[in-house]
Amino acid sequence: MRVIYLSILALGFFVHNALAQNGPLRVNITQGVIEPLTFAIPIFEAENLEAAAVATEISRIVAADLTSSGLFREIPFDRFISRRTTFAEAVRYPDWRAINTQALMTAAVKTTSSGRLIVKFRIFDIFSGVQLGSGMQLAGNTKAIRRMAHKVADQVYERITGEGPYFDSKIVFVSESGPKDNRRKRLAIMDSDGEDVQFLTGNENIVLAPRISNNGKQVLYTSWETGFPQIYILNVGTAGRKPLPTPKNGMGFSPRFSPDSKRIVYSFERGGNSDIYLMDLATARSARMTSSPSIDTAPSFSSDGRQIVFESDRSGTQQLYIMPVSGGTPKRISFGNGRYGTPVWSPRGDLIAFTKQSNGRFGIGVMRTDGSEERLLSASFLDEGPTWSPNGRVIMFAREDRGPKGAPSLYSVDITGRNLRALNLRAPASDPSWGPVQP
Repeated sequence: MRVIYLSILALGFFVHNALAQNGPLRVNITQGVIEPLTFAIPIFEAENLEAAAVATEISRIVAADLTSSGLFREIPFDRFISRRTTFAEAVRYPDWRAINTQALMTAAVKTTSSGRLIVKFRIFDIFSGVQLGSGMQLAGNTKAIRRMAHKVADQVYERITGEGPYFDSKIVFVSESGPKDNRRKRLAIMDSDGEDVQFLTGNENIVLAPRISNNGKQVLYTSWETGFPQIYILNVGTAGRKPLPTPKNGMGFSPRFSPDSKRIVYSFERGGNSDIYLMDLATARSARMTSSPSIDTAPSFSSDGRQIVFESDRSGTQQLYIMPVSGGTPKRISFGNGRYGTPVWSPRGDLIAFTKQSNGRFGIGVMRTDGSEERLLSASFLDEGPTWSPNGRVIMFAREDRGPKGAPSLYSVDITGRNLRALNLRAPASDPSWGPVQP
């Protein structure tokens, strides 16, 4: 197995990866409707006794990640004909073809006395009867089992689909508790699959609209800690936070980072009128970007940092506009029936996601950056607040049920409108913000 070393410093991971071959196995995800690729993952081989429980856990997380994408469908264990016992064992292709397996993943796990966890794995194209690319190996800390599994899933996903990874990423959100008319809220962070929830703030004060930076190290949010809405910036690693200065005699809200995490855009309201402001975080100085007798809010940077998209009622109804960060006249891009809000530019730069209110329902949609090719991906009593996965393939948002006992929960959907699924969280949740793939 030829290897190239790539250090992943945050948790001491190492990826050993050879250049992938251009094999015939590939998921075609350019169409709106696809047939998921069938895959089989036998329980990973434990190369020592201590790795037995770990091997099972990692294999199940990998399978769950791939299945959650909607692009893969797992073959159940009880259909297996071949019962693999060792990682080195030759693949019996006819046995896997007989149960309609398209891709097979085999892996082995071992732990060391120094607390290291090593996973090596291979992917096989069953119908072509070949290994897909070279074998791979990951090494990390035994305390980071979930991250190891997400990294493995990312490598498999990337090799088969050609898309960028997204499983090993974090999502910041608002965790809620209590009755609907007295909801308590606090910031939390979790894995992309909804596991390993950790709280970043207490629930003593109302917090809204967290936005994680592109490097995953900081979070912007609005808090009523002082009895008045104010923008705060929080360090994810330490949970230390501080307020950001905004102009006097008004309130700042709806902040969002630039792609390089050095600037933010936000809304500032004064006298019933709100405009978009740009702040340099190094100097904490703000500059006004829009000036009109209207409500301009919810700004978001383009992926290259040169433009912003925001919502405004300057035309009489709530619509979407784009403008250069350097200044200029905003250009309206939404012209469909209904109202548009909370726009977010895709990390790929090709699409803008938004919330749309039409015919008494709220839905999540996407459009090209010039407003063309608009399409809705979801609709319900209240779907709102889209956020993009790091690879621009999946959108997460909050959905709230109707009625006095209705509570928000988080959903995700593929940009084709397929694979709408709810995250299995233990408490109501809203305002998701998807961070980058972890280093």
